[in-house]
Amino acid sequence: MNKHAAPHFYLWIHGEGRDGNVQPAEIKSPFDGSLVGTVSMAGRRQIRDAIHSSQSACQALKAMSRFKRAELLLRMRDSLRDIRAELVDALILEGGKPRMFAEQEFARTLATFSWAAEEARRFTGEIVPLDGMERGIGYEGYTRREPLGVIFGITPFNFPLNLVAHKVAPALASGNAIIIKPATNTPIAALLMARVASAAGWPDGSLNVLPMRHRDVPLLLTDERVRMVSFTGSPDVGWRLKRAVDKQCMTLELGGNSGSYVDSDADLAWAAERLALGGFAQAGQSCIAVQRIYVQQQVYEPFLEMIVAQAKATRAGNPHDPDTVVGPVISAQAAERIMAIIEEAVGAGARIACGGHRLALGIGNVIEPTVLTDVHENMLVCSKEIFAPVITVLPVAGIDEAIRHINASPFGLQAAVFSRHLPSVQAAIERIETGGVIINDFPTFRVEHMPYGGIKASGLGREGIRSAMLEMSEPKMVVTRLEPRAEA
Repeated sequence: MNKHAAPHFYLWIHGEGRDGNVQPAEIKSPFDGSLVGTVSMAGRRQIRDAIHSSQSACQALKAMSRFKRAELLLRMRDSLRDIRAELVDALILEGGKPRMFAEQEFARTLATFSWAAEEARRFTGEIVPLDGMERGIGYEGYTRREPLGVIFGITPFNFPLNLVAHKVAPALASGNAIIIKPATNTPIAALLMARVASAAGWPDGSLNVLPMRHRDVPLLLTDERVRMVSFTGSPDVGWRLKRAVDKQCMTLELGGNSGSYVDSDADLAWAAERLALGGFAQAGQSCIAVQRIYVQQQVYEPFLEMIVAQAKATRAGNPHDPDTVVGPVISAQAAERIMAIIEEAVGAGARIACGGHRLALGIGNVIEPTVLTDVHENMLVCSKEIFAPVITVLPVAGIDEAIRHINASPFGLQAAVFSRHLPSVQAAIERIETGGVIINDFPTFRVEHMPYGGIKASGLGREGIRSAMLEMSEPKMVVTRLEPRAEA
């Protein structure tokens, strides 16, 4: 993408770019406010057209061989690779993602399509041993995994390429058509992906991308031709959408306020390095960003000194700079919300060990890496998802107290434990109430094919390629009566 121009991007419906009948949106850089481009916005007519288009593609997708699905997914991967520079620029410009993480997200997107192609080849049901019961003697059974049909995917601003891929790739791999509503702030990467899908040879309607107004989303939630809704975003919006859905299946990936424990026998330097990166990278705008750190009290002071040093050494600034780790948060409204949460904590007794300010860079949406101490669980900085380059550090007596703190959260996405003590590790695995527990690395760890998702307020269902394919398909039981034969 030419960063000096302001191109227009059209909706993608049934294999072609189309205009909307709603006022186009302006996409502006969250770093300097410059105009990145304009984007068509879908109205009710375009939404109806997209649903019809997706439904028309379902029969061809369901009949398509596993080999062909895998082949087309690999074509998409290769075509995405061909426009790497344009996609990386889009991530930097529309979302303010630092260049090093934009490159990383691009590489992860290619891996997502590669793994989806492999899963497409082998995705199947299971043998059911019916003769394990007397009534089933003389019968054989197995299940087929069949696509649900039209899927509606809603994606957030923070990973506008790879989180789109995490809905698109498993949907296509399992034979579904999908409509994507990208985040209003960051729709360009998804629209570029849709063009790549059509060029790769997927049937028209396999992937439609519709930037749209929030008030028009219920048209898709209530249409019975849409069989599943897959949402990634804020808990407030996700649970509200769930109440609006009638008969559709639904998965929700809703974020959290990840807790981590550092034990007295942990490698403190490694823990400080990883937890700082997990808390500050991409301005902390990740649902598994480090937020709450509990440290065994014997090593609290040296650990705090190390992580403050890491924070001070973390570069914040222009996302185009290859050395920048902390870019802007997505908007001025987000920056104001974050600063209010920091001020609320300080007013309630928290201490700023470092950071705590908005930097005079760009239009003021860069917040310096911040470490807070003397916090308690009732502060918003602990109890809510802050989505910012802000972490809290608190001493605890040991693993039992740390687990109590981690589990006190209404969220339950991922947690981390740094320890060499096997009983502490085992206690964490067994008793921490989250969808994932990471041992000796940050809770921000995610590989594309691992089952990923949360419990409690953090969501429903699982992503990760095969896990998402299971969510996007349903089993059909097949029973065959055999010719009668004598028991041995």
